[in-house]
Amino acid sequence: MSGRAAVLFDRDGVLVQALVRDGRPYPPRSLRELRLDEDAQDVVRRLTEAGWGVAVVTNQPDVPRGLMTEETVHRINRAVAAGLGLSESCFFTCFHDDDSGCECRKPGPALLVEAARSLGADLARCTVVGDRWRDIGAAHRAGCGAVWIDRGYREQAPQPPYDRVTSTAAAVDLVLGGRLRAESG
Repeated sequence: MSGRAAVLFDRDGVLVQALVRDGRPYPPRSLRELRLDEDAQDVVRRLTEAGWGVAVVTNQPDVPRGLMTEETVHRINRAVAAGLGLSESCFFTCFHDDDSGCECRKPGPALLVEAARSLGADLARCTVVGDRWRDIGAAHRAGCGAVWIDRGYREQAPQPPYDRVTSTAAAVDLVLGGRLRAESG
């Protein structure tokens, strides 16, 4: 194994509170709607103090759907980065929708591969923390470990293997404690 260990977080529903309507999660569409997850600052601090790489990998299909602009997404990413003490270079964003066929939109692995490369991380030593099936599917395709934060959404659950938790703090406790059951590989 060469390269460091890293956690590749999904943004909305993990580090940022998703807006849930009718059991479905939606991203904040403005800075006014942006709320960091209550555990976000602490988990990022704990990981970085322990020497782990941290990146944020996010699908933002509301841009091609005409519901948000790329500039708004970048403003939100900058605000999240500032709130968590991260560099904007730690954010990897897909601006495609399902019909584009791209590999960067999760469950495609391309953004995870790019994030790991940027961090100098070994994908086999990376863990994806996400709240939707797409995040876990991308982890599987990239050869990463996977932790699913079950927020109780009314949508399909991910395919195993993954570790299931109900909070961002619990996900990072598993990672830092070396207690992941759903290791990559």
